[in-house]
Amino acid sequence: MTQRKYFGTDGVRGEVGGATINPAFAMRLGYAAGKVLAKDYRGHGRPTVLIGKDTRISGYMLESALEAGLSAAGVDVLLAGPVPTPAVAYLTRTLRLSAGVVISASHNPYQDNGIKFFSAQGMKLPDAVESDIEAELEQPMGCASSENLGRARRLSDAAGRYIEFCKSSFPNELSLNGLRIVVDAAHGAAYNIAPHVFRELGAQVIEMGCHPDGFNINEGVGATHPEAMVAVVKQHQADLGIALDGDADRVQMVDGSGRIFNGDELLYAVVRERLLHGKVPGVAGTLMTNFGLEKRLAELDVPFERAQVGDRYVLELLLQHGWQYGGESSGHLLCLDQHTTGDGIIAALQVLTAICRQQTTLADWIADLRMYPQKMINVPLARGTDWKNHAQLQQLTREVEAELAGRGRVLIRASGTEPKLRLMVEAEDEALAQAGVEKLATVNFTVAS
Repeated sequence: MTQRKYFGTDGVRGEVGGATINPAFAMRLGYAAGKVLAKDYRGHGRPTVLIGKDTRISGYMLESALEAGLSAAGVDVLLAGPVPTPAVAYLTRTLRLSAGVVISASHNPYQDNGIKFFSAQGMKLPDAVESDIEAELEQPMGCASSENLGRARRLSDAAGRYIEFCKSSFPNELSLNGLRIVVDAAHGAAYNIAPHVFRELGAQVIEMGCHPDGFNINEGVGATHPEAMVAVVKQHQADLGIALDGDADRVQMVDGSGRIFNGDELLYAVVRERLLHGKVPGVAGTLMTNFGLEKRLAELDVPFERAQVGDRYVLELLLQHGWQYGGESSGHLLCLDQHTTGDGIIAALQVLTAICRQQTTLADWIADLRMYPQKMINVPLARGTDWKNHAQLQQLTREVEAELAGRGRVLIRASGTEPKLRLMVEAEDEALAQAGVEKLATVNFTVAS
C-alpha cells in the first residue's frame, strides 16, 4: 500500500484548527470524495452521501464544510445529525447510498475531531479508494454548474431507524425484563439512542453520560473510563453497566459486583454462546489480545489469528477467512452476522443474549476463561534504531520465550507516537511475566548490534 498523506487507520483525525481538521480542508475533502464517488457512480440521478456526527462542538462546522464540498462536486447529501458511527454504516447500506461520512474522533477529548468514510456496503473504504481521494485532494477545487449542484436534506428518522436495527439483533423470544442496567453513553453520539434500545427491550435503565454539551464527550465517563460506571452500578444496585465511547463503536461492561469486563472477555462471552448453536470457524483478535483467550479458544478447537492493532485490520482478517467474530481488548467487537462494522450497542446485546439464554451472570458465563497477567515496560528508543535486528534484544527474547515454555508470550513493538519501544510479557504466573519483562528491559541500544 502506498504511503498516504492524510488518511490514517481510521480516517483523517487531528486537533480542531490544525492542518486537516479545519473548515477549509473539510470542504476540499468533501469535494475530493464527491468527485471520486461521482466518477464510479452507475445509478440514476446523483450519488448521495450520508453525514453523521458525534456531539463535539466542532461537528457543526465540519458538517457544513463537508456538505458544501460534496454539493460542489454534484453529490446529494443526507444529514443524520448526532448518531453512532455504526449507525452511519447501517443507514448507508440500508438506504442504498453511495457512501457514508462520520465526523468523530471516537474516544478522544472534544478538542480533537476526525472524518472517516464508509462504502456503500457499510464498510470502511478500501485503501485504494482513500488513495484516489488523496490524489484528488492534490487537484484544484472546482464547482459543478448550478444545475448540477448537489442538494442537502435532513434525515429526520435516522435515530429511530437505527434503534430498531439494534433491537432486531436481540432474539425475539428473549427479554431484558427484570434487569437493571446502567447505560453510559460518554456524552457522545449514542446519548439519545442507547438508553432507548435497552429500555424498549424491557430493561430498567439508569442513564449516565447522556447530557452532552459539546465539550464533555468522553470526559471521565464512557468506555475509556469504565471505573466511573462502577460507582453508579453499585449505587443503584444494578445488575450490569454498559459503557460506550464517544462514537459508540466500542463497549466495556460492569457487573453488579463492580467487576469490569474488557473486550477480550466480552468477545469470549459471545463466541461461547455461538458455539452452543454450531461450529465457529475462527476468531480474530489483535497483537494485544490476551493470551488467555487464545489458549481457551484452542481448547475449544476454535482457530484464532491476530491482526495489527485496529478494528480495521480485524475486519480485514475476518473477511479474508470468511469468519464472523473478532475484536480488540479496548472493546471494538465485530459480529458480522449482525453488522458490517464494530458496534458497541449490538455487541452488548450479543453478550446479553448469552446470559439471558443461559439464565446466568456474566462472571459465571466466562468463568472458564483465565486471563493472563500482562506486564509492560517502555524503554527509550532513538529514532532510526533497527530494534528488530538488534542482537541483544533477539537473544533476550529467546531466553524469555524459553522460560515461558508455551505458558505465555512476548510482544515487542515500537510506539507510533513516542520514541519508545513497548515491551510486554504475558504469563500464567504474574511473577513470571514481571521477571520476563524486566529481563527484556535490560537491553542496551547504545551498544552496536
